[in-house]
Amino acid sequence: MKIKFSVALLSLAAAYFLAAPSPATAQKLAGQTTEDALSSETLCGIARPRNCSIKVAIKLGMVATGLEPKFPENVNCRGIDDYWAMDYTFKRNREAYHGGIDLPAPFGTPMLAIADGTVIGKYDGEGSARGMEIILRHSPEDTGLPVWLYSAYGHLNEMPKKELGQRVRMGEVLGPTGNSGIQPKKGGGGNRPRRPAIHLAVTFSKSDKYVALPRIAVPVDGRWMDPNALYRKIPPFDSESLKALPDTEKKVLIPIMFEGGAFLPPDTKLIWPYACRKASAGPLTKAVTNQDRQQKRRGERRRRGRR
Repeated sequence: MKIKFSVALLSLAAAYFLAAPSPATAQKLAGQTTEDALSSETLCGIARPRNCSIKVAIKLGMVATGLEPKFPENVNCRGIDDYWAMDYTFKRNREAYHGGIDLPAPFGTPMLAIADGTVIGKYDGEGSARGMEIILRHSPEDTGLPVWLYSAYGHLNEMPKKELGQRVRMGEVLGPTGNSGIQPKKGGGGNRPRRPAIHLAVTFSKSDKYVALPRIAVPVDGRWMDPNALYRKIPPFDSESLKALPDTEKKVLIPIMFEGGAFLPPDTKLIWPYACRKASAGPLTKAVTNQDRQQKRRGERRRRGRR
């Protein structure tokens, strides 16, 4: 797929994303470099300004893979309702796909760092569908994977108290779950509150360099990754190769942290972003999912139709 970038388009993208840094991104950290290190393709495909074609993001991995989480037996964990690269065109006035996975959870549920890492971005969510967000950078030593990873945690209920440059440990609480962020609605007719959830997004690169833009952190030569893929712990990580895997390899066994702080397996370097509970301790507090809401609306429409 060949994507052409006009000078005018890239100028508009630069104007939108390369504005003066906010206080939350002004500090220069290890691995951070300048905007001119980003190719036009990476800027358009990862930062995704409105004036860039969605085809660039697709080329860089925003493609549904069919991967699904498989949790350990006799354990209750929070699942996904809006999956990776889900078609969001029905929610927008343009072709669009979901750049992460959403895991519904009650307000205030602690979001956990999926691996050891460094805080490289904190965003107040102004004008963003992701809302308040924190981004971690993970070295190959942090994760055991042969690439540099960037994990972003959106829809926080308050700005995280972690500082830029601060090291965090796997399982450390990053902040409380919320439903922050704008919710664009196709046709422009008003917004309804979204359910509380974590929006977990993952990008990766062989380069250790990244650029901290005012609204997002972009790895140099970065690509999108289905967050489920990192728990496979082995390549491939690109979406097209993952999509081509046989169905027998599509269910990914997820390493977890229990509510008490123990890890399963004990030597894991990666965990699910919410704590899990042994089945014998009872179910987790239920969160309202998008499917629940859709079912409720269908029921309401049926009831109105009988009147």
